[in-house]
Amino acid sequence: MRRAVTVAAVLTAVVAVPLTPTSSAAAAPYRGANTAAVQDDFNGDGYRDLAVGAPGAANGTVEEAGAVVVLYGSKSSVSTARRTVITQASSGIPGAPEEWDGFGGAVASADLDRDGYADLLVGTEGEDVGTHDHRGSVTVVWGGKGGLKGGANIAPPAGFGEGRTFCSFGMALAVGDMTGDGAAEVGIGSRCDASSYTGPFTRTGKAASQYREWRMNSRGVVMGDVNGDRKAERFWLPGPSDDDIRGSVYVDHGAPGADDPLATWPTDLPYADGHTGQIGDINGDGYGDLVTGIADDDYLSGTTDGAHRGGEIQVLYGSARGIGAEQRPKVFHQDTAGVPGGGENADQFGKALSVGDVNADGYADVAVGAPGEAVGTREMAGTAVVLRGSATGLTTKKVAGYSQNTTGVPGTAEASDEFGAAVHLADLNKDGRAETVVGIPGEDTDGCLWIARGSTAGPVVTGSVNLCGKAAGVAVRYTDGLFGGALTSARVTV
Repeated sequence: MRRAVTVAAVLTAVVAVPLTPTSSAAAAPYRGANTAAVQDDFNGDGYRDLAVGAPGAANGTVEEAGAVVVLYGSKSSVSTARRTVITQASSGIPGAPEEWDGFGGAVASADLDRDGYADLLVGTEGEDVGTHDHRGSVTVVWGGKGGLKGGANIAPPAGFGEGRTFCSFGMALAVGDMTGDGAAEVGIGSRCDASSYTGPFTRTGKAASQYREWRMNSRGVVMGDVNGDRKAERFWLPGPSDDDIRGSVYVDHGAPGADDPLATWPTDLPYADGHTGQIGDINGDGYGDLVTGIADDDYLSGTTDGAHRGGEIQVLYGSARGIGAEQRPKVFHQDTAGVPGGGENADQFGKALSVGDVNADGYADVAVGAPGEAVGTREMAGTAVVLRGSATGLTTKKVAGYSQNTTGVPGTAEASDEFGAAVHLADLNKDGRAETVVGIPGEDTDGCLWIARGSTAGPVVTGSVNLCGKAAGVAVRYTDGLFGGALTSARVTV
């Protein structure tokens, strides 16, 4: 909804703005900060924090340089009053703000240096490096007792993108402990080579080891434990290709061998598709399940081989054997019985998704964004849907859909708001139930988030709030700030 945003002062996104009350900071790192439950805890106070990309934010007179706002969690969840704004002009952050960089186009978090505090990873896919247009970059901002401070770049592996331009290194980010040593591994997607890093990392951004998956490209990457061994598996999602518009899904088996590159060739999951994805235990059996999204239908892909009309998601269930090539996914779309709405051209159902337990029943639920959905006559106003996990897997029982025309949701649906361009399920107030966070990057000129607390009945619309970019310190000039355009859950980038 178009409206004025009144704040005491609108801060320009040119420096880190630490507004974290010192009274809530823990004296020592929170012991759970290196676990999945609180992996977003940047200041060690025991509450998950919320990293929000605003890749269209201005920096002074520099258009679309980009910014990331971190909203610190607390007993009362997050607010714009407790935040840090990070840009490439912030003290200790490498690089410099340049037009169209899009700093904050992707965000993720993990404790990369094993100091007990989560660290922030930021993808800047539009970054020019030397003579390489849109080579892209990935920045780490280090967590600590006082919150986020200082940073380093993670360099691409040797040989990355040779002879190519517009590689967009950092367009997708995923983290997980693949070795069981407590240090996070990192997967970085691009339009060129897939890049893999083994932790721990030093404060210079150097990983213990790294490699370039030269045998394949990968615009998407997903990490999580699907076989119950407490070690993450990695799935590469190359994105649409001439021979597979719906996107292939591969299980990683490690670096190419010098003598026999076929020995570690990734396993193709021939029945699975996906451009983006996330892992969580939907059926409560102790094994992570892989959820993927394919937002491009025939209308958007220009083929007859795209996703179900309007987009779809797929679910592959983990087991003691992991996820194998013989498995066929369970498919959900807006024409699935019980799912709100109906499949229409370019709805982009599945462009964003997140996995988390909104009602504390022990089964992970799935939030799905459909930012291209029309609400009435308002094109691309956008919607989001939450499907429930259960002992039998993902179900449409008690499914709920939301838009800015849903009673209790602040604002009003307008054309090009793109409600659902990013979604995130995370327990920000430590009550055991994940809040539902929905990005609305097209709202006004700055962009907003919708946040609803979790409950035994699911997301609570009554009392839900919108938090918007200008109130969070995002600067806007002539182009939209796109606050809410990226969260730490999965989404498809263009």
